[in-house]
Amino acid sequence: MNQTMLSILAFAPLVLAAVLLVGFNWPAKRAMPAVLILSVVIALGAWGMSANRVMASILQGLILTGAVLWIIFGAILLLNTLKHSGAIKAIRGGFANISPDRRVQVIIVAWLFGCFIEGASGFGTPAAVAAPLLVALGFPAMGAVMLGMMVQSTPVSFGAVGTPIVVGVTGGLDKAGISAQLLANGSEWETFYRLITSEVAITHALIGFAIPLLMCAMLTRFFGRNKSWREGLAIAPFALFGGLAFVLPYAAAGVFLGPEFPSIIGALVGLSIVVPAAKMGFLLPKKTWDFAEAKDWPVHWMGSFEIKLDQLTAKAPMSVGLAWLPYLLLAGLLVLSRVHPGVKAFFSNNLVLGWSNILGEKGLSGSIQFLYLPGGIMIMVVLATFLLQRMKLSELKAAVNESSRTLLGAGFVLMFTIPMVRILINSGVNMADLPSMPRAMAELVASSVGSIYPFFAPSVGALGAFIAGSNTVSNLMMAQFQFDTAQLIGVSGALLVAVQAVG
Repeated sequence: MNQTMLSILAFAPLVLAAVLLVGFNWPAKRAMPAVLILSVVIALGAWGMSANRVMASILQGLILTGAVLWIIFGAILLLNTLKHSGAIKAIRGGFANISPDRRVQVIIVAWLFGCFIEGASGFGTPAAVAAPLLVALGFPAMGAVMLGMMVQSTPVSFGAVGTPIVVGVTGGLDKAGISAQLLANGSEWETFYRLITSEVAITHALIGFAIPLLMCAMLTRFFGRNKSWREGLAIAPFALFGGLAFVLPYAAAGVFLGPEFPSIIGALVGLSIVVPAAKMGFLLPKKTWDFAEAKDWPVHWMGSFEIKLDQLTAKAPMSVGLAWLPYLLLAGLLVLSRVHPGVKAFFSNNLVLGWSNILGEKGLSGSIQFLYLPGGIMIMVVLATFLLQRMKLSELKAAVNESSRTLLGAGFVLMFTIPMVRILINSGVNMADLPSMPRAMAELVASSVGSIYPFFAPSVGALGAFIAGSNTVSNLMMAQFQFDTAQLIGVSGALLVAVQAVG
């Protein structure tokens, strides 16, 4: 079989995923097992991988899946805990009287608070949390959902406390092989990893500062009584101020702290600056903008959506400060566990489940650091929240049950997706003396597209996210391919992996 055919065959699992998920509209729980089976067949038949190495790769993928699910569980559990404690209701109430201008509410609630929820919880939660809040404030449901989707941009690469980078990029790269290359060139993995994080943060910041203005313009154009772009653009000074208040600390956190922090810190700093500025009328237009009366809205703007206000008022009132305290505690513990050497060592070296040289395959290892991973820290915060906000045991139990149900759906799909990715990455060790499958894919792209490929690299990341419905899974599938392509065309591997994450 010639090199071109091998490269096309290497693409086959990803093509099958696209065809089944997009073309045939199969649910991921049906499509991904089929994709894993095809990957195993190609690995054993065409690539000459040993059955032992394929099985070791599957086990490595399952360990990595456990790490991902631990983070997801912690993130969703914290959000559900705050919902049952009444903290989310208090946070919502704190936004209600900042400004009557709907554009200001977009910048503070949809943009800054949405970015914070994405940074803390990820996995689509801004749409689930910020959109209902906007409806409660008087937005049409369709407009609220549109804004919730638009905020899934700048903060996503560092969503769920950095999961797309911490798990997606790290798990999607051949860490052992790249580390050996870096060491031969006088560098190391940590430097390479920090460079990727920095480039992701800076690239997002260069674009992200304008997102709030675009959100306001879309709102006034499609949901305003005058259908006017100009009414949205009229708030440009304040919107750009709100964008910069987020992206500047966001970029700084990405460069100096690591992937767990940009979205959380950017949003916290942004809220602390923009909310007081809005109350003082800083940079606000003289004319307040609002929707037409609700009775004049088209029926499809609201559909069958309703907010059950009895559910929002079931808990006794809580102060806004106490409501935000768990998130501040989360940010503090994350910084401490990443920056302080002693605390970092304690979190990294305790409660670790690992397997080195799985099934005797040299270099194939996996571990779950239950304390160091963000999931463990978020569960600590959940326990603190239970005490600080005087929750009932039944409320905590309800939060755990809801989070567990959410985990089951995601977990089943990832149990097939991540092992498939690890088979592709580990396929470089084989009896046919072939390059790994991502390398074979990269060779075809490099020979076909050449030096202009970097212009298309973000689109590959976007396509992966469209197919998989997840930034993290897109990075898992495509990061090694992007790195190998970069090497073949002579550009920075860190740069192409970064634009993969941004795309």
